[in-house]
Amino acid sequence: MTKLGLYLAKKSINKAEVSRKTGISKSRMSQLSSNESTKLRVEELYLIALAIDVDPCEIFKEICADLKLKEEN
Repeated sequence: MTKLGLYLAKKSINKAEVSRKTGISKSRMSQLSSNESTKLRVEELYLIALAIDVDPCEIFKEICADLKLKEEN
C-alpha cells in the first residue's frame, strides 16, 4: 500500500466517493493507493484534498514525511 493509500485508510476515506468528486477514475485511485511505482501528480493530490476537506499541505506532509535534505559536509 502507498503512503496515500495508508493516509486514506487511516482517515476511513471512501475512494469511490473521492473518485466521483474529483473525476479521478476508480482504477487510478486504486493505483495511487496500492501501487508504489505509481506517481501521484500534484493536481491529483490537490483534488483529493478538496474532496476530503483537508488542507492539501496535511496530505503532502504525510506522504513526504520521510524525505530529508542531504546533509552538508
